Amino acid sequence: MRTLQKISPLGLLAVLALAGCRQDMHDQPRFKPLAKSDFYSDLRSARAPVDDTVARGQLHEDTYFYTGKVGNNPGDYLPFAASEDVLARGRERFNIYCSPCHSRLGDGNGVIVQRGYRRPPSYHTERLRKAPLGYFFDVMTNGFGAMPDYAAQISTRDRWSIVAYIRALQLSQNASAQDIPAGQQVPSPAPVFRGDPGSGATLPEAASGADAGKGEEPK
Repeated sequence: MRTLQKISPLGLLAVLALAGCRQDMHDQPRFKPLAKSDFYSDLRSARAPVDDTVARGQLHEDTYFYTGKVGNNPGDYLPFAASEDVLARGRERFNIYCSPCHSRLGDGNGVIVQRGYRRPPSYHTERLRKAPLGYFFDVMTNGFGAMPDYAAQISTRDRWSIVAYIRALQLSQNASAQDIPAGQQVPSPAPVFRGDPGSGATLPEAASGADAGKGEEPK
């Protein structure tokens, strides 16, 4: 009894705490990743998910939102309204992830291309101006040619926001007088360029007075 009285409360607490630490906490009955297991006939400890199970947040009921396709073909509409906030977000993401190759103008003359990387096609070619919106989303999601996929870097909604901005970028470089809403006036005639428009690293070549007088549409 006297021995117990000599033990301080702090010492008793330490003894009780140490008694709660067991080696079982370190040696738990578990498998290391990809370890062999004699319990299963295929000897694999890593098991496939049960059929028809879906991880939280991975249901993806809206097929078009996640694939950009209607059946096996790319669709040509946005899964949500193209508001000013959507275009602003698309421009921000485009400038971060896309412009190093495609340039901020979208002509394919980005800073990486100027250092030897394979040049992507210009967004302002006739083929890509007529490409459905789902095509751009699919390329960003799965990659195409020398372009890797960006599904891990850019969220699904942000990829659609970039698609909306690409379409606005195409319109900005290929608009005509007929595209101006009624009641609005362009402050000055659009300049006429010879060849492709410039990018952030190259200046456009202005057409001569004779060329400008031919009434060509700006390129």
